[in-house]
Amino acid sequence: MGQVVLLVAMAYLVGSIPTSYLAGRWLKGIDLRRYGSGTVSGTGVYYHVSRPAVVVVGLLDIAKVWLPTWLGLRWGLGLGAALAAGLAAMIGHNWPIYLHFHGGRGHSSILGVMLAVFPWGFPWLLAFMAAGRLVGQTALFSLAGIATLPLLLAFTGQPPAVIWASVAMLGITIAKRLEANRRPLPPAGPERRRVLLRRLLLDRDVSSRDAWERRPPADTAQPPAGKENP
Repeated sequence: MGQVVLLVAMAYLVGSIPTSYLAGRWLKGIDLRRYGSGTVSGTGVYYHVSRPAVVVVGLLDIAKVWLPTWLGLRWGLGLGAALAAGLAAMIGHNWPIYLHFHGGRGHSSILGVMLAVFPWGFPWLLAFMAAGRLVGQTALFSLAGIATLPLLLAFTGQPPAVIWASVAMLGITIAKRLEANRRPLPPAGPERRRVLLRRLLLDRDVSSRDAWERRPPADTAQPPAGKENP
């Protein structure tokens, strides 16, 4: 039990390493939390730092979740411990202790867990992301891929622990989208409901993806949630 607790704690700390934030600091000297959506993710790197750097950041984000999951299996701690480590790393990525719990979306984290316990889940999710990219609805298609992952796992006869872990990852994804790094919501009413729906389905507060992702630093120009840039 002590080994499992140590692995899970290590997984959270490793998952918390903010690779996108570090890329912004090292390559452009900017704080990604102040740009675009404010999410510390590969999307922020793509729009505000360097497009080639997205590949490196994405691979590192996958690796930092894959590693503790794989170690749980490699050390013989059992599938449940390995999945707990993967979930802890995903939570660390989404709510990193090093950035006051202001993190990323967690899509790469799910890829990392799947790569360790069910490699076919990796191309499944990538296919949804690629299709979303082609039609300009990456967030919506990514959510669809994550939501259908438990069905794929059940259909292919994977252990219940893996299926339930995929359900937990869907729940974490939804929670992160709605929480949106504690971004303020409009007052209670129809606009708040619209913003929450956009956050859930589109992972943003406004309808235009470019207007949302290309926003200048938040301390100089930050429209209220739900309002489009002029």
